[in-house]
Formats: sequence, C-alpha cells, structure tokens
Amino acid sequence: MGSFDNEINRRRTFAIISHPDAGKTTLTEKFLLYGGQINLAGSVKGKATARHAVSDWMEIEKERGISVTSSVMQFEYDGFCINILDTPGHQDFSEDTYRTLMAADSAVMVIDGAKGVEPQTRKLFKVCAMRGIPIFTFINKLDRDALDTFDLLDDIEKELGISTCPVNWPIGSGKNFKGVYDRKSRTIVTYSDTQKGTKEGHTEVVSLDDKEAALKEIGNDAFDKLDGEIELLDGASAEFDLEEVRAGKLTPVFFGSALTNFGVEIFLQHFLEMTTTPLPRKSEDGMVEPTDDSFSAFVFKIQANMNKAHRDRIAFMRICSGKFEADKEVKHVQGGRTLRLSQPQQIMADERKILSEAYAGDIIGVFDPGIFSIGDTVCSPSKAVKFEGIPTFAPEHFARVRQIDTMKRKQFVKGISQIAQEGAIQIFQELNSGLEEIIVGVVGVLQFDVLKFRLENEYNVEIRLEPLPYEHIRWIEKSETDIAKLTGTSDMKKVTDLKGRPLLLFVNPWSIGMTIERNPGLELSEFARN
Repeated sequence: MGSFDNEINRRRTFAIISHPDAGKTTLTEKFLLYGGQINLAGSVKGKATARHAVSDWMEIEKERGISVTSSVMQFEYDGFCINILDTPGHQDFSEDTYRTLMAADSAVMVIDGAKGVEPQTRKLFKVCAMRGIPIFTFINKLDRDALDTFDLLDDIEKELGISTCPVNWPIGSGKNFKGVYDRKSRTIVTYSDTQKGTKEGHTEVVSLDDKEAALKEIGNDAFDKLDGEIELLDGASAEFDLEEVRAGKLTPVFFGSALTNFGVEIFLQHFLEMTTTPLPRKSEDGMVEPTDDSFSAFVFKIQANMNKAHRDRIAFMRICSGKFEADKEVKHVQGGRTLRLSQPQQIMADERKILSEAYAGDIIGVFDPGIFSIGDTVCSPSKAVKFEGIPTFAPEHFARVRQIDTMKRKQFVKGISQIAQEGAIQIFQELNSGLEEIIVGVVGVLQFDVLKFRLENEYNVEIRLEPLPYEHIRWIEKSETDIAKLTGTSDMKKVTDLKGRPLLLFVNPWSIGMTIERNPGLELSEFARN
C-alpha cells in the first residue's frame, strides 16, 4: 500500500454532539491535550477567566461563553490523523450543526451522567440516524452524583431508539466514584482526582478475579454492588457487534469524567479501534471511494467575516477522495468554471495554518469570493463528479424583520442575503410582497441575536425583530401547485423562499393534516429538495 492510501486510511473524521453543558468542550480539549496540540487544557468557563476555550472565536461567543459556530480541529495521536468537527452545544444551535454532521464519518455523543438524554441530543441524533452514521457514547461527569447506570442506558435506548453496549462500567459516582470496570479484560481501573489540565492522575489496574486486590482497591460495598451489576449486565445488554455499530444501530458506551480526565484516553483508544477510515460518498454517478486518486470535495459550511481585519468568507469543504494540492486547478461543478482554491487553510480557533496538501477525510477552509453555495462540489477537472445536495432543515422559529433606518436599504438587503447564503438563517417573503416584508426562519433562537449582532457590526444596519407564532414549515412538493388557490387553515401563512419556492407556515401541527385533507393531491415535505 502506497503512502497515499496510508495517509487516507489513518484519518478519522468525527463530530462531537451534546446538549449544552454536558462537557463537550472539555472533552475536546482533553483530546487535543493527548495529541500534544495544547499543553494545558484551557479553562472553558469563559466568564470566570480571560482564557477562552480553543474552539470559540466569534465575539458573541466570547461574551456568552458558548460555541455558536462549528470549528474544525486536527491532531495526531498514536499514528492516527484525527479531524474533530466541533458542533455548537448551546440549546439555541443553528442549522450549521446539522450540516456539520454531513461532513463527519461518525459522531461522539456526550451525555451528562446526572441528566441523561436531553432535547438537543435528540435532534442531533435524528440527523445521525437519517445518515446511518455510527454513534459512540461518552457518559460524562461521573465525578459528580449520576443517575443509576441501568436507567441511563434505558434512557438512551428509549429516547433514541438505539441499542447500547457498555464497553466499561462505572463503579459508583460523585464522592463514591471509584473508577470503571473494563468488561473485556475483566479489570478494574481505579479513579483518583487529577490535577486539572494534566493528562491523567495515578490509576491502578487490578483484575476482578483477584478478589483480595480488588477489595483493597474499591472496598467491600462497591465490590458487592459491582459483582451484582456485572451479572445483570451480562444477561441483559446487547452483545458487542462491530457491524451493528458501523451501521448506526448499536452504540458502544463509555463512562468517565472529562474535567478530571479520567476515562478519556481509554475512550479515545477504543473509539479509534472501532471507528472507520473515511467513508465513500454518494454522487450522481454512484459512490466515490476515498482512495480514488482524483480529488473531490463538497462545501458543507460557509462562514463570513471570521477575521475582523479581513472582510473574508471561508468555504469549508470535506475532502471525499484523493489528495488536495494547493497549486492545482480544480473544477467548481455548479459554477461550471475551473479555478485555483485560494488560501487553503486549516483553522484552529483563532489560528490559521495555510496548507499545501490535504487528503480524503480532511476538512479545509478556502477563501470564497462569493461563488460557493452549501452543497457545491469541487473536483479534479479531469474527472467530474457531482455529490448529492445537503438537505435544507426546517426552521422552528420565525420573526418579521424591520429595518430601523430605511435609508440603509441597500446594506440591509446585502447583509441579510449574505448571511442567508451562509445558511445560518433562511429568508422568506410574504406572497407577492417583494423584499418589503422579510420573514426570517431559524433552527435555534440564538440565531436571531447573531443576525442582529452581525448586521450591526458588519453591515452597520440596525433591525427590529418581531417574533411570529409559526412553529411548523412545509415545502410544497409539486411545482405546478397553485399556492394562491390553496384552501388552508386560519393559522396558516403562504410564503416563498429565496429560490421562489412556495411554502406554508403553520402555528399548530394539526393544521398540516387538515390542509392536506382540504386540498386533494397536495404533497407537503419537511425538507426542501436542493
């Protein structure tokens, strides 16, 4: 196998998903610590200290101490080249979060041991399930009092409809947290509080079969409880089956504490053994293999004004096949032109590293003069491919946008159109109203604040947002449907999107069914076909 194949096969690209405050950023930082990227894990609570987590860069994030945008980090560990896609963990996340999952080959789900599955996790999980991507679960914060372990597993299975297979098992939690039991090797790895930010504390490994040593390490009560739980577990939990894991039907579960760094490296090592090399991707002409020697990539995210000093737009691309070389020309399929990708870089929080090469599985950011859209394909001119588009996800919150100074109409239209092109917001117009009446739809309400903040700071335009009661949106499947003649319900609004496609907004979920009944032949969809 040549070095080209080796480079691709040693890559692992995954996203980390979690509910806010489950400890995702802390876990990400500990991974980077193992990869030698940072020497001391940064203090994540941005408000208490001046040091911000490495993955946060936007002003609004620094003020709030949350991750709004998704950033990408690459590090080396044990011969692997690892790309982590960090997704926003705030409950007001954006469509960006969903799209980031389109660029990952697997997902790590972080769950707070005291809270179990939370609403945000459920939404993200749905997108993983839609793509059938493998999910690995890390149950965090065992250094605090946690729910009963069987209840936690039950919660995952019920809420997410996926089987669980614990790879290790916690021994107590909170003040009584003694460590974890490794099921395969039948050993106990003991926990000792570590100095924050260091790699790990002092741990002992003893065999469960050496009862004397085990009792000495964890005490009688914990030993008896563990003994009973193992018996139950061996009878009740799903058998480990790598095929099922890779099909996204079974999630391996690990326990630990990211803050004190216990169980993180154990998790990382197992995860790297179980997860796959970069996966093939579907194009209009069939599957494209990562080791195919011609370069191809797709755009999954566009971010404007990442750097105040340079008014720039960066298009993030996931490389699907071959090797990217900075000096080579590529074809932008949708734009029908050949070009050189300008300033190809990997972005690590505030730092940017210009790249000369990258391989399938990697994520690169390139300067975008305004030509790329989300879902676009870029490939070698010699072998054109076109990847399937990325679905547009239904917004759940809507507001009417009013501009305070009507003289700034031009900047307003430019700003709102550019932010919509990045996919952070979706813009709708009232039927037959032109751009006078703009309705903005977002997946998470924080995007309204981000929109306001960015229009003021980047385009010098002030707006007023007037919340609307709509919560459900449906695209009309058949283009020949005459939206003006549709008989709806009193809580329904007819709008069009930026591409002129007709849509319906509803306040109540039951109105959707009533509208379908009243209009024979009407077909409605939750996703827009791109």
